[in-house]
Amino acid sequence: MSLPNVTAKRTPMALPTVETETAPHPTHSVIWLHGLGADGNDFAPIVPELVAPSWPALRFVFPHAPMRPVTVNGGIPMRAWYDIAGVDLISRQDESGMRASIASVEALIARENERGVPTGRILLAGFSQGGAIALSAGLRHAQRLAGIVALSTYLPLQDSLAAERTSANADVPVFWGHGTGDPIVALSRGVASRDLLQSLGYHVAWHTYPMPHSVCAEEVADLRAWMTGRLSA
Repeated sequence: MSLPNVTAKRTPMALPTVETETAPHPTHSVIWLHGLGADGNDFAPIVPELVAPSWPALRFVFPHAPMRPVTVNGGIPMRAWYDIAGVDLISRQDESGMRASIASVEALIARENERGVPTGRILLAGFSQGGAIALSAGLRHAQRLAGIVALSTYLPLQDSLAAERTSANADVPVFWGHGTGDPIVALSRGVASRDLLQSLGYHVAWHTYPMPHSVCAEEVADLRAWMTGRLSA
């Protein structure tokens, strides 16, 4: 598949992004959030590996998280969706940072709507910190999404989810991939988050892989198969 050059863009009320369109006049979008310390370029190379020839024209949107000091990394400023105070990820959560990032995702969804892509044809995806925000934003979004992709991640803001989740996405499909040897987001943290979502009635397609905090070819193949079912509308 021939893909155009990746370009960097900035629009009002939205984060700067790296974008790739698989064909002219995209009818569907994937908003994909990177992990801690990376940027929007991190997952852009996955597009040719992931996209199936049968898929409709897609716009992949890879936003750059803001620069902020990260406590667990000695306060060094880096691109992050929120601060992390401890390695357990759950205690002393940076709720204000998380909610600011959720608002940024809302702005990105709104921009895709303005560009002609309805919310029902938008997938939210993210890796690690990005996956945490994709989950938090997607489950709270007021309009039905095509699905949520959560890679090597966990669910933050759990105490408020039951009250804040929306009926529109009460059964939104979720793809979750996690490495069995992940030293950053322990598998047990992912399992506990998955179990919570399933207890609330969410449909989670759960996959584990013999890998650390990363993505593997088998995971990409499983994600391609799952996304095929989400991109038919």
